[in-house]
Amino acid sequence: MMQWSAVVNEPDQLGESPFWHPQEQRLYWVDIPAFQIRRLDPATGVVESWAVPSEPGCIAPARSGALVIALRDGIYRAQSWGGALQLVSRFAHDSATTRFNDGKADPEGRFWAGTMYEPRDARKAELYSIDMRVQEGRPPGPHIELKAQNAIISNGLAWSPDAKVVYWADTPSHVVQAWDWDRHTNAMTHHREFARVAGKPDGWKPGDAGYGGRPDGAAVDAQGNYWVAMFEGQRLLKFSAKGEQLAEIPLPVRCPTMPCFGGPDLKTLYLTSASYKRPDDELKQLPLSGRVIAAQVDVPGLPVNFVSD
Repeated sequence: MMQWSAVVNEPDQLGESPFWHPQEQRLYWVDIPAFQIRRLDPATGVVESWAVPSEPGCIAPARSGALVIALRDGIYRAQSWGGALQLVSRFAHDSATTRFNDGKADPEGRFWAGTMYEPRDARKAELYSIDMRVQEGRPPGPHIELKAQNAIISNGLAWSPDAKVVYWADTPSHVVQAWDWDRHTNAMTHHREFARVAGKPDGWKPGDAGYGGRPDGAAVDAQGNYWVAMFEGQRLLKFSAKGEQLAEIPLPVRCPTMPCFGGPDLKTLYLTSASYKRPDDELKQLPLSGRVIAAQVDVPGLPVNFVSD
């Protein structure tokens, strides 16, 4: 049984996009509806918060020392913590109904970010890669590719340790997808269903039994196992690289959102969670809801990928 404990005192509304910064030895994450980027120094317990102008769906460190941030309408870069936001690329989606959500850098240094369609009544969410590298024979500015679509809420993005497989989930469909991936050409082939979990029963409401949640954010460990947070399911699921469920890890929060591996040895599993719009009785029964929690694991995770900018 994994032993979970809170690493911060104050709950987030909707914590997301955690990553461990190896040079700084800090944990970064966002609180999306609070318009906040946060970071923790575990050595001192100090938490810093940085207000941004719209919802930060996801963040990633850059090799230049900057931070890349997907806000509601586009991708931005700040050269330092709390620094001015520089527009990388604004996107054409209707920001009244669509915002960026889950994302991270790939092993080659491209930044990937997916959107979510907030009315949730049409499959308008998409997944993009944004390549900020200057390359000979290519026009200046970021090179943007649409990588996947036909979704409602983009989540679950991760890569295998050998960088040959990319994973992506559409949360409401309760399915994690996979593709073979060429890191050099950025081509995705052999699309397949990686894992499927049971959907929400008709009439289910928070507090009822019989629902194991839906796939939210994910991380991959050094053995290639895929760890995915099951929102409203109060559990993490661990799948092998073949899509076999290896473990179900119970949690002290109903709505986990995304795991990441951190600490000097990458054997601390951090997990963000949500308290936003959750029932009062749930928050009383599960007082760690919305907190960043952590537990120790035996197998280390993969280090965070840095954006090449």
